[in-house]
Amino acid sequence: MSTICAISTPMAEGGISVIRISGENAVSIAEKVFKPFTCESVGSMAGYTCAYGQIHDGGKTVDDGVLTVFRAPHSYTGEDVCEISCHGGIYVTKRVLRLCLDNGCEPAQAGEFTKRAMLNGKLSLTQAEAVMDTIAAQGEYALASANLTRQGSLFGRIHEVSDKLVKLLGELAAWVDYPEEDLPAVEETALRESLENAVSVTDKLLADCDNGMLIKHGIDTVIAGRPNVGKSTLMNLLLGYDRSIVTEVAGTTRDVIEESAKLGELIFRLSDTAGIRDTDDRVEKIGVEMAEKRLDECMFVIEVFDTSVKPDEDDIALLEKVKSLGKRTLIVLNKSDLESAVEESFFKKYSDDIVYISAKNRDDRAQIQKAAEKIFTPENYDAHSTIFANERQRACLDKANRNLKAALEALGMGETLDAVTVMIDYAANSLLELTGEKATEAVVSEVFSKFCVGK
Repeated sequence: MSTICAISTPMAEGGISVIRISGENAVSIAEKVFKPFTCESVGSMAGYTCAYGQIHDGGKTVDDGVLTVFRAPHSYTGEDVCEISCHGGIYVTKRVLRLCLDNGCEPAQAGEFTKRAMLNGKLSLTQAEAVMDTIAAQGEYALASANLTRQGSLFGRIHEVSDKLVKLLGELAAWVDYPEEDLPAVEETALRESLENAVSVTDKLLADCDNGMLIKHGIDTVIAGRPNVGKSTLMNLLLGYDRSIVTEVAGTTRDVIEESAKLGELIFRLSDTAGIRDTDDRVEKIGVEMAEKRLDECMFVIEVFDTSVKPDEDDIALLEKVKSLGKRTLIVLNKSDLESAVEESFFKKYSDDIVYISAKNRDDRAQIQKAAEKIFTPENYDAHSTIFANERQRACLDKANRNLKAALEALGMGETLDAVTVMIDYAANSLLELTGEKATEAVVSEVFSKFCVGK
């Protein structure tokens, strides 16, 4: 393979930038552009060593910096790797990259360093995907899951299941294809037990995946209520800064304002919507229609009510609508600093999750966080043992799970072992595609197309 290079740090001004080179000519190319002050030459440097020196273009100094050498196979990619750390200016970084390209490197494609690591046996496909999950992690839960996967936990769990299925397929094939041989028949009890164990593992991973999608990508949340109950003030409270315009004039918010807020380890993609009520104002009516549309699409609704006044027809209509949609909901009773005009029992008919706040009080944010974590954090959740699959992995898991359950059903209905074997074969192929052991080139290319170039 060619020797590749790329900038592996963000393209912005900073303390340092790193240009990574990988391939069989990595050391000789680095030697052309870097002169160490602390040793004779780059070629004489051992793996896992660094040298301070001069980055030069022929006899012209470009910058000074540090070169780190990793010798194959003990490197990230499994190839010879050199990393040049230079000053973090955008121009100087690009200048050093250009030097590497001019001296024999090819520009790296998206994710090509990690792809080479996978092709050279340093990582499985699931471990490679976890590299980007680690980079993209926005909280402890997501980071813990990414680290587990990067350490091979997901690959290990799936490989154990797929390995048993492949062995099972071998036994079934031998028994069917060579009836004249004195081979022991596959016992139905043992076959059922193997399939049930495989279903149990895939069921658990699929359940974790659903929770993981929320934690990794955020919970689509609508803040709803009639005008002037404090929705925009609540939005600003959750964000920690003023984003929505707040006035005492009812109907101030007419568009949908969207931002993300982090409450504990959960990310909420918030939408502050227009107050839902009957109105003759044409512009406000459009805002109300948009708010109702977002209610239909979202996953979580924070319903805001003013406790200082009795619920009116618009309040009741909102409560009934959200209840009919079957959404997860949190009822926020705002203006708790004023005398209450309604009993909590009225709202208990619509949700068990109710908090009292004064949206102007910054300390009340913690109450909402606690209530939201109760709604969305899985029971007995252990951040250090739970794996969240991505969409590609989930699709493979789902396909395998459905075929395993179909195989169990066919077995229970007395179908021939040939029919059962076909379904087990489909399930095993899906799991092997998940781990990358049987993934097509198109699948691998799609995975790495989502990576940044320097990784």
